[in-house]
Amino acid sequence: MLTRGGTVRLQIHSHFDMLDFVQVVSDRVGQLAGMDEDTVHWIGVAVRESVINAIKHGNREERTKLVTVEFTFSPTADPSELIVRVLDQGEGFEPEEVADPLAPENLLKSSGRGIFFMRSFMDDVSLRRASEGGMEVRMVKKLSSGG
Repeated sequence: MLTRGGTVRLQIHSHFDMLDFVQVVSDRVGQLAGMDEDTVHWIGVAVRESVINAIKHGNREERTKLVTVEFTFSPTADPSELIVRVLDQGEGFEPEEVADPLAPENLLKSSGRGIFFMRSFMDDVSLRRASEGGMEVRMVKKLSSGG
C-alpha cells in the first residue's frame, strides 16, 4: 500500500496515439495505490475519456497543442485520495451545456458520454475553465483505508 504521495505529470501532444501511453501510466498509478483490478480499470476509462475529450474537443486535434495529465496522491504524508487533472489548451466550454446522455432524445447520440462515464467511475468530478486557458477536468478517487 502507498505510504507517501506525490505527483506524476505527463504532457502529450494532441494525438490519439498517446492514449495507450496515458493508459499504462494510469494503470500503474492505480496499482501503486493498492487498488483492485476493477477499480484500476474504471479509473483508466475515466482518464481515457477525459484525455480523448481534451484532444478532440479541447485542442481540436491540433498536434501543436498539449494535454497535461497529472496524477496526485494527496495529502503527501498519508494519501487518502488520488486526484487526476487533465488540462487542454483549447477555447473551453460551459460544462452545463453538455447534453445529458440519459435524456431520451440523446440515448442514441455519442456526445456527453465521456463526462457521464467520468462522473460514474470517480468519487468527484469538476470541470472548469483553467486559469491558464483551456479546460481543466479534476477527478478524485478516494483510496480505501487500511488497504
